[in-house]
Amino acid sequence: MAQRLLQTAIGLVAVVIGGAPTLSAQDPRRAIERFERAYRSAQTLEADFLELYREGGKQVRAEAGVAYFGRPGKMRWEYRSPENNLYVVDGKWEWFYVPADHTATRIKARESSDWRTPLALLAGQMKVSRICGQVLLDPTVPPASPGNLMLRCELRGNPQDRRGQPGVKAGEGDLVLFEVDPEKGELARILVSDPGGVQIEFRFSNWQFDPRLDAKMFRFAPPKGVAIVDGDFAAAPGAPAEENRRPAAKGR
Repeated sequence: MAQRLLQTAIGLVAVVIGGAPTLSAQDPRRAIERFERAYRSAQTLEADFLELYREGGKQVRAEAGVAYFGRPGKMRWEYRSPENNLYVVDGKWEWFYVPADHTATRIKARESSDWRTPLALLAGQMKVSRICGQVLLDPTVPPASPGNLMLRCELRGNPQDRRGQPGVKAGEGDLVLFEVDPEKGELARILVSDPGGVQIEFRFSNWQFDPRLDAKMFRFAPPKGVAIVDGDFAAAPGAPAEENRRPAAKGR
C-alpha cells in the first residue's frame, strides 16, 4: 500500500458517566455533550481501529491497527494489517511512511485535506461545533452496535470540499456520521462521505484513557535511505490506480 490514509480526535476520561436518564431519540444535544465530556479531559488516548474504504457502495479495502492521540493536535496511526504503515501528525507536519516503498510523504498539517480530519477533533479542544455546522440524529443509518446513536454532522462550509474538488461545499454531500454510545459518550464509528460516492469508515474499540505514551511516538524521523515526498495524500486513500495514490517525488 502506497500513500494510504490515516488521520481525522482526543481526550477521554477514565470514567463512565452513569446514573443519567436515557437520551431522547429526538434530541442529539445531550449525546453530543456526553461525547465531548468523555473525551475532553484526557491528555492521551489509545484505541484499536478498523478502516474500511468504499467506492460506489462497494468495499475495496480494509485495514486495521492501533491509533494514538495526544494534545495538542498530535496523532499516530500504526497500520498493522494487511501491511505495516505509519501515519504521524506532530502538530506541524503530517507524515505517511510506507516501509515497503522506502517512501515518506509529508504535508503541513494546516494544508492537509486528509480524510481523517474529523478525527483531529479528538486531538484538539473536543468541540463538535468547530467542525460541524449542524448535528442531527440520523435514523436512516443503523448503528453497528444496538443502542448507539448515529449523529449526522454537516461539515462547516469550505470553498473546496475535503477531496479538493472546487465548488463542492458542506451540505452538498460532504458529511460525517458519528456513532456514539449514548450513555458512556464513547466513539464507536465515524463515516466520512464525499459527493462522488467515496466513503471511508473508521471503527474503534478498546479505548484507553490517558495511557502513558512517550512523546517520541508523535515525532517522525525518516530512516536513512527513505525518500521524502511532498504532496497531499488525501486523494491517495485507497485509490486503486498507483498514479492516483502517489504525488510527484522531490529530492531530499
